[in-house]
Amino acid sequence: MKTIRINKFLADCGISSRRKSEELILQRRVTVNGKIIDKLDFKIDPEKDTVELDGEKIRQKKNLYFLLNKPKSVITSVSDDRNRKTVVDILNIKERVYPVGRLDYDSTGVILLTNDGEFSQLLTHPRNKVPREYEVKINRPVTVEDEEKLLKGIYLDGKKGKFLKIKFPKEKDKKIIIITCEEGRNRFVKRMFGTLDYEVISLNRISFAGIKADIQPGKSRRLNPAEVKLIKEKYSN
Repeated sequence: MKTIRINKFLADCGISSRRKSEELILQRRVTVNGKIIDKLDFKIDPEKDTVELDGEKIRQKKNLYFLLNKPKSVITSVSDDRNRKTVVDILNIKERVYPVGRLDYDSTGVILLTNDGEFSQLLTHPRNKVPREYEVKINRPVTVEDEEKLLKGIYLDGKKGKFLKIKFPKEKDKKIIIITCEEGRNRFVKRMFGTLDYEVISLNRISFAGIKADIQPGKSRRLNPAEVKLIKEKYSN
């Protein structure tokens, strides 16, 4: 296995952030194979070296990746102060994971959950241009003029947003639309249509980073290693 910097190892194991991990190292609280480490660029082999914090062995965290097909009336969060069901409740596993991005309470479809912070950051950072695909039902047929505006761009809070693609799965029904975008801003799709005086009746995320909802609503599955590898390779800069 490749060697990694000690601060990254501590962060990957869930001990703390990289910056906080550096503080722990400088405080001489971290040892590798029984020797105190106080250099931030020190590298270890997680498969061979024994790392301890304050004398307690640190075990390497196993990264977990899940796909959930989110049903309606579920919160995209790890907890809810109103005791509503969350995506983590549905997943129902002992390990602690977090949703990548979010879907509204009444929106449905693909949600990814992980305990890998770098993977989550990779998928949500705007510079990586990770595609999201949605099936949207609106209250009235979209006009050709408005379709052009949605593709050209509309300003939301002073920042331009746009859809990359617009398709109509039912040629004669312009109220059902499949759109592709790279935006992760809160309620982005609904706000884009709302700016042009359309009401979104339903919104279902068909895919995220190429991962499709190939399971029934309310069901989940682990992402396989090939899927995770492909995402990392495709969207890492």
